Amino acid sequence: MDPLRQNHTFSSEFVILGFGEMAELQMLFFGLFLIMHLVTLVGHATIVLITLLDSYLQTPMYFFLRSLSAIEICYILVIVPNMLANFLSQSQRMPFLGCALQMHLFIALGGAECFLLAVMAYDRFVAICNPLHYTLIITRSLCLQMLAVACISGFALSLTLTTLIFLLPFCQSHEINHFFCDIPAVLFLACSDTQANEVAVFIVCMLILLIPFLLILLSYAFIIAAVLKIHSAEGRSKAFSTCAGHLLVSLLHYGCAIFIYIRPKSWYTPKQDKIVSLIYTNVTPMLYPMLYSLRNKEVKGALRRLLRSHKH
Repeated sequence: MDPLRQNHTFSSEFVILGFGEMAELQMLFFGLFLIMHLVTLVGHATIVLITLLDSYLQTPMYFFLRSLSAIEICYILVIVPNMLANFLSQSQRMPFLGCALQMHLFIALGGAECFLLAVMAYDRFVAICNPLHYTLIITRSLCLQMLAVACISGFALSLTLTTLIFLLPFCQSHEINHFFCDIPAVLFLACSDTQANEVAVFIVCMLILLIPFLLILLSYAFIIAAVLKIHSAEGRSKAFSTCAGHLLVSLLHYGCAIFIYIRPKSWYTPKQDKIVSLIYTNVTPMLYPMLYSLRNKEVKGALRRLLRSHKH
């Protein structure tokens, strides 16, 4: 086979470099991120469990919260175990198809989460701006339909994007300067003109990130206007408390993702990207249960009831 042609065929594997340049801190990072990973899994699993078992939490808001936590568990399991294994070795080999699958699942689950956050903003919008018709509008079947649309949209857009990226020739280095197969890190290795693929990435990111984020901001503009019309301070406080967690989670999730994905290839900075990626794959998922529910009186009450019933 012609050497040039051979170089342009799909390599059987990539090498994930991870944090090899910080060898002396590898074990410290491993211990720290392992603890964070376990805390995150326990937090999200607790939310899934109590919103399933407690009869007082069978409302659309907690249905969406349970779905978000379930997606978040899958999302971190796609990335973090491999990352932890990477801390224990200088570099980690990953098959070509394994890398493509990891990217597909990561984008699909992250995309489903983005759409679900927009759905949750709509749920809060209806609850606060149109409370008398809430139960007529946000029905069980509509909740299931919106969840299905969020997941299918995430997976369909991800499949399109992953296919476009992995059809590129990788004829030079196969060393990914990251701790997982992320879009900018893999796109950086392509040896052909990637402008068309960068445009495709931008369009998909617009659909997954910017449009849902703008819908969330629009929902909250209406919510804030409605809350300010509430005369009682207690009513305003209760309305804001049900939305504050969702708004904080949305800002963290979309802020990191927009920084990483909506920019040209020429702006790619491996070290900076790895730090931001560490935050949105490890730190923010750990904070979500605390921001969302574990400070919520209804959730804490449900947790106490579950613990009491377990003791008896």
